[in-house]
Amino acid sequence: MWRSGVNVKSHNQQYTRFCGYLKDCRICPLQQQCMRKPPIERGRQVQFINNESRKKLSYIDKMKVKIDSPMGRRQYSKRLGCIEPVFGNITVNKGMNKLTLRGQAKVNAQWQLYCLVHNIEKLQNTMH
Repeated sequence: MWRSGVNVKSHNQQYTRFCGYLKDCRICPLQQQCMRKPPIERGRQVQFINNESRKKLSYIDKMKVKIDSPMGRRQYSKRLGCIEPVFGNITVNKGMNKLTLRGQAKVNAQWQLYCLVHNIEKLQNTMH
């Protein structure tokens, strides 16, 4: 789901609105708990009241709650296994810790070259 509106006014209350894609709602295992009827035209839409009790948690606290959930633990463990070693290898071992060019196209090309160097090294290590 994504946030589709902040401070949406309805019935003299302010809400934050979230929406989900129809394709995601159709295959969701929690669909029967989340929706009264199977989705036909659009995905799930949810509104939460903006009040002081929701604003007390800082972003850090919210992230701690997310990471400590079972789903968060699963996702975080995948992160450590697949992506962080790549960044560590590129920045520390290769010394490629700065993008020296300007402009989106040039920066993308430079980053792709960094990734190419990393992938070539991986191929070399698997051949030996």
